[in-house]
Amino acid sequence: MDGTVLVADDDRTIRTVLTQALTRAGCKVHATSSLVTLMRWVDEGKGDLVISDVMMPDGNGLDQLPKIAEARPGMPVIVISAQNTIMTAIQAAEADAYDYLPKPFDLPDLMKRAARALEIKRRVSPPKVERAADDGGSDLPLVGRTPAMQALYRLVARVMNTTMPVLITGESGTGKSLIARAIHDFSDRRRLPFVAVSAHDLEGAEGPNTVLSRAGGGSLLFDEVSDLDDLAQARIVRMLDNLGDNAPRIMATSRTDLASAMEAGNFREDLFYRLGGVTIGVPPLRERVDDIPLLADHFLAKAEREGSMLRRLSDGAQSLIRAYSWPGNVRQLENAIKRLVFTANEDEITRNEVELILGNEPAMEPLASNNETDKLSGSVAKHLRRYFDLHGGSLPPQGLYNRILREVEGPLIEIALDATAGNQAKCADLLGINRNTLRKKITDLDIRVTRRRKLM
Repeated sequence: MDGTVLVADDDRTIRTVLTQALTRAGCKVHATSSLVTLMRWVDEGKGDLVISDVMMPDGNGLDQLPKIAEARPGMPVIVISAQNTIMTAIQAAEADAYDYLPKPFDLPDLMKRAARALEIKRRVSPPKVERAADDGGSDLPLVGRTPAMQALYRLVARVMNTTMPVLITGESGTGKSLIARAIHDFSDRRRLPFVAVSAHDLEGAEGPNTVLSRAGGGSLLFDEVSDLDDLAQARIVRMLDNLGDNAPRIMATSRTDLASAMEAGNFREDLFYRLGGVTIGVPPLRERVDDIPLLADHFLAKAEREGSMLRRLSDGAQSLIRAYSWPGNVRQLENAIKRLVFTANEDEITRNEVELILGNEPAMEPLASNNETDKLSGSVAKHLRRYFDLHGGSLPPQGLYNRILREVEGPLIEIALDATAGNQAKCADLLGINRNTLRKKITDLDIRVTRRRKLM
């Protein structure tokens, strides 16, 4: 590497590490803990690359990016930050940062990015659309410092101002619709409508035209598009084939793998390719365990802002929350934290209080298997072993037997009711249980019964 790097960070250790690494790589380095000093160097014409923290004692590093661009057009800036939210990545992209890395960062990775930044002549970006004053970003539960979430943030920041369709995939409760909303709210379409479309909205001859009229040039979201029947999918295809000049940005979410659904004949191939411009996969919570304490703290702070008592998690409580598999993902975690805030006896939430709450939560993640010939017992055993393993040598919360039965009973009764068109007498006969027992289980499990004419 060849060039002069300006490093701005209030952490002396980070300044030292970066100075040593960049110097060994052949760079000259000027390091400071002050944004005022950084900007003086920039104005004096020093440096070929800036590496800057966001939160500094004398200001916000992101606020300096437009000033750096004005004083030194084309000078690349790499932003590093401990503020591990999607907002930081979006703001860095909007301010035309060359790159963004969360703390703690991987030093070899940062060095590679710095080398590329020094080699590539930066393109001067067009003027940015002014941001809305009230962006509501602080309440977005899109929080995480894990590599998976940081990669997601960077991808969102890159695609938000493109016109390409976006397909957002992930399990229920991971925040897919929040990602879609964030793409809209921080894009250059933010002042235009954001419209989420259901199958009902597409019905009738005027349905698609009404939807397009409502969306205008804003954003159109087909939420859980995999749940739409073939007729609704066909209507979407026709709609997308007849978009006018003032076309909205098209987005869709799906909790199932659309490619697999298409291969199985359950999703239209023509719609699949119209929606899949850019695919954003949202990881389940069990695949980013290190983000769980961060999210829990976020929800505790949010509850306090909304008027609840200030609570904190004990070490034992936090360990148990990290160990749980969270099949309902971020939504389930938020609801559990809300209940803990209201039911805790003291300011510090104990492990026992968490065990009581989790005792009523689902025990397993959704069942899935790559082998369609697997017996149900084998699949259940596999997921139960994973559930016990996730507790890190500790036992799961008490009441496991009833939680597992509830997990199995619910889908069994729902599918049996669907197969018998909602006829409870036929369903009870099919299951081999008393009709009154079935009614009680429907009530206890909060199962919605829908009657229809055609029987299987």
